[in-house]
Amino acid sequence: MNADIKIIKTPQGHMALCQDTPNDIVPTWFSVDFWRAKNAVVGSSKGRYTTWFVALEHNHWVLRHYWRGGLMAKFSKDAYVYTGLENTRAMAELRLLDILYREDFTVPKPIAANIVRTGLFYRADIIIERVEGAEDLVAKLSKGMMSTEQWQALGATIAQFHQRGVYHADLNAKNILFQPMQTEPIAPERFYLIDFDRGELKTPSPQWQKSNLDRLLRSFNKEQGKLPHLAFTANNWASLIEGYQTAMLSM
Repeated sequence: MNADIKIIKTPQGHMALCQDTPNDIVPTWFSVDFWRAKNAVVGSSKGRYTTWFVALEHNHWVLRHYWRGGLMAKFSKDAYVYTGLENTRAMAELRLLDILYREDFTVPKPIAANIVRTGLFYRADIIIERVEGAEDLVAKLSKGMMSTEQWQALGATIAQFHQRGVYHADLNAKNILFQPMQTEPIAPERFYLIDFDRGELKTPSPQWQKSNLDRLLRSFNKEQGKLPHLAFTANNWASLIEGYQTAMLSM
């Protein structure tokens, strides 16, 4: 466990707090009803389930509950077998984000996680910082094209993660954010990877790295099937791969 992550025991389980988490955080912060009562819900993102955007003073955060997918969701939508705090999905994601954020990778800043025990099972939530001014690639490409240089930059960004051994379990077009150039403070446009649930650090290998890229390509094609006007072409993918390969060779 990263020494900079503070673990607090609660009546229901545990909270895990990162370095800059407010000291007055309590488990109710992980409920959207808490934020609704404060009129602090400022938006949402709807996929299979809803992710909430909340604001507290100068903080702008994302609140996400862990939901099951696939066949297991038929038996329980959000309960997982508890085999120890370090094995929970929320703790694993928070820890990975904390490592990557401290190493200056383009990931959201991790804030805290909450794990609630119920007998042999647990449920969990995570709070991360919202990436200012960013939108996912489906939203961006539905409004227009990216340049060749931007596609190459995206490929180079993914290569940096792969070279570090970062395995993203669900690398898809909605889990990549584009942040335009920021003026205060001044920062160049950047691509962020988000949603590291089930992600991990692995020994770099062409096999899983290629599988990661193949998953992303399937995602672009799937989204284009739903949105025929999505600005994605074979040439765009070729530019992404060019940027990826160039970056991998230079590291």
